[in-house]
Amino acid sequence: MKLNFRFLAIAAFLGIVLSSCSSDDDNGLSLKAPEISNFEYGEGSEHSTDQVAYKGSDVHMEAEINAEATVSSIVVSIHSHDLTPTEGEEEWDFEQTFTDEKYLVINPTFHEHIDVPENIPSGEYHVVLTVNDEAGNSTEVEGHLQIMAPITLSDYSIDTSVVRGSDFHAEFMINALHGIHNITVDAHAHGVTPGEGEAEWHYEEAFEEGYHGETEVEFHEHIDVPATAPAGEYHVVFTVEDEEGNVVEYETHIDVTAS
Repeated sequence: MKLNFRFLAIAAFLGIVLSSCSSDDDNGLSLKAPEISNFEYGEGSEHSTDQVAYKGSDVHMEAEINAEATVSSIVVSIHSHDLTPTEGEEEWDFEQTFTDEKYLVINPTFHEHIDVPENIPSGEYHVVLTVNDEAGNSTEVEGHLQIMAPITLSDYSIDTSVVRGSDFHAEFMINALHGIHNITVDAHAHGVTPGEGEAEWHYEEAFEEGYHGETEVEFHEHIDVPATAPAGEYHVVFTVEDEEGNVVEYETHIDVTAS
């Protein structure tokens, strides 16, 4: 009788232990992968969410993470979509793993600023945020980021010819993240020799009024061409400089005619 009682007691004990282990295993297996919500990113200085960033600036990135198991790492990847670097540019393929103490918890909020190099191609980049936990789960979210130069010019409307003694019209849109310092126009001849009664014409002027400090503005000017300017082809360069010293140029040609 005693032997049967001991056997039943041992069996009951083993049953409890096995049940406890099974319960622990079930709890481990039932831990859900992290959930990522409110994933946002954009121009760093403004904490923007418009999914645009600028070369030489930074990207603000933020997300809320709901994790049943402790987070083990957070990985950010940014790479281009078939962008070909031009002269002076380099391909940018960014990846960084974050294991800061503030993130290795149950429900962290991810918030970082990632520097954007100055010498990379403008265009669309693919962004991936991956969260890994200590249970071996992994979750990722992705999106696209438009990386632009700090100064962009667009919507050009510039005369291609002008009669000397009159003026030519030039206009285009300027977007300057750091504000415009000035706009310089330079016009000079291409191998044109002045004839009798003519004088070499080399025009250069810096425009600030109405433009200085503006972040979005239309350049619109009429530039006089002297009646004594030799007829021929002239090279025209529009240079926009911002308050941070960034410079962008637009080059074109204009034909100066006698009549």
